[in-house]
Amino acid sequence: MKFVRKKVKHLIFVREVIQLIFVLILSSFSVYSEENEWEAISITDTGAVLNNTDMGWVLHYYDNDIVNYGGKLQPTDTVDEFPNLSVIYLRIAWSYLEPAEGKYDWSLLDTPAQRWISKGKKIALRITCSETPIPWATPKWVKEAGAKGNFFTPLEGIKEDGTHWEPEFDDPIFLEKLENFLLSLAKKYDGNPDVAFIDIGSLGVWGEGHVWHSTKKHISTETIKKHIDLHVKHFKNTVIVLNDDLITNGQKFTELSEDKKELLKYAVEKGLTLRDDSILVQGGENAYFSESLAEPFWKNKPVILESGHYGPSKEEGCWGDGSQYLQAVEDYHASYVSIHWWPHEFLQENRELINKINLRLGYRILPIEVKWQRKVSKHSGNWEVSYCWVNRGVAPCYRDLYPIITWKNEKGGIVSVFTDTNFNLRHLSVNGPEGQKTMEKTITYSFNPILFSNGTYSVYISAGSGSGTPEIHLPLSGDDGQKRYYIGKVNVF
Repeated sequence: MKFVRKKVKHLIFVREVIQLIFVLILSSFSVYSEENEWEAISITDTGAVLNNTDMGWVLHYYDNDIVNYGGKLQPTDTVDEFPNLSVIYLRIAWSYLEPAEGKYDWSLLDTPAQRWISKGKKIALRITCSETPIPWATPKWVKEAGAKGNFFTPLEGIKEDGTHWEPEFDDPIFLEKLENFLLSLAKKYDGNPDVAFIDIGSLGVWGEGHVWHSTKKHISTETIKKHIDLHVKHFKNTVIVLNDDLITNGQKFTELSEDKKELLKYAVEKGLTLRDDSILVQGGENAYFSESLAEPFWKNKPVILESGHYGPSKEEGCWGDGSQYLQAVEDYHASYVSIHWWPHEFLQENRELINKINLRLGYRILPIEVKWQRKVSKHSGNWEVSYCWVNRGVAPCYRDLYPIITWKNEKGGIVSVFTDTNFNLRHLSVNGPEGQKTMEKTITYSFNPILFSNGTYSVYISAGSGSGTPEIHLPLSGDDGQKRYYIGKVNVF
């Protein structure tokens, strides 16, 4: 009997063990099943205007003279209604800023700048040395110090009794005085986060390298290199811009001489970017010439386009419906375009064009599909996510940018931030109007279960720094006001 009891107890024990194992197996299947319930969403571009860094519309506040085109704006009028206005362009003659040697009037720059900086905008600079609106773009004291130059009458060339004066751009005294000015300018503005870029504006009439409107004296490639070097020497931390006409002089890319091709290579090696100031100065097939020139620049630095003055372009029949301006954005892979006219009038007459340009200008990054584990055991410490991102703009983002997932609790408090620093969104391919090249990835994020209580959390997606700070706007709905966008829920158990 004792033997039978022992055998029965043993069988009961074995049965209980088997049942326990079976329960554990079922439990593990249950957890596995719950953790593998996935949420999948497709995301639609809202068509929103994106006010992001390194892109947008450029308002010409000073345009060679200090009257056009912002000079008539009231101090309270910052043209806030213009969608994606991001940069205020201060294109002004050297003589206004240094009327006497070593005596500077920076208020001409800082006053308009502060009106827009307070609205989150930046400024850009072009300081010119030869103009048609004013006789002395280079300060008169530079000539009096012994710098060589020539009087000219616009369009008529050098004349002893000419109305304007232009320096010899390779004259040693002129270059010495110019460098002193650039040194002071750079001390104030180089690396300033409120400055988007600075043009090399010290060559030719309007700072565009032209001489056909002034002295008609040729500017050599070596002289252009000297001016490039002066700017590179002093502006080490600000994007420096070269005008396309300094290379092409109005010629098509295929017609460039060997020394101009070498100058193009030199500018790229020095880290410059490109601007074209001649869009729609002429119409039709001559609307612009330098799109091929932009190829070595746009992949690394933002390219800038400036239209001809809108009013004359329209009156002369060159503007048309403006669609060639949009096409230039495509062909140059442009990040900035100009408002080269009275801004309110330009906006009123070109709203549809402006909206179309804003959908393509610069970069337009968004996730188009996101999948994630809807239920996750906090004891596992892992959460799996899959996403597909696209850039629907014509240019890359020029900074490192990473996908970020944020969990928030019911009160909006951040409970976890997951950043994928091995997935750099700046490497997204740019897309044509019809094409779509994407980057996809599945990643398992690890988290510390101590930080969580069981419950449901809201999931937000964003793009930003490697430390999890959102940095750009995305064209998505559900913005929390801090560039994070709600996409769904996750349950932690």
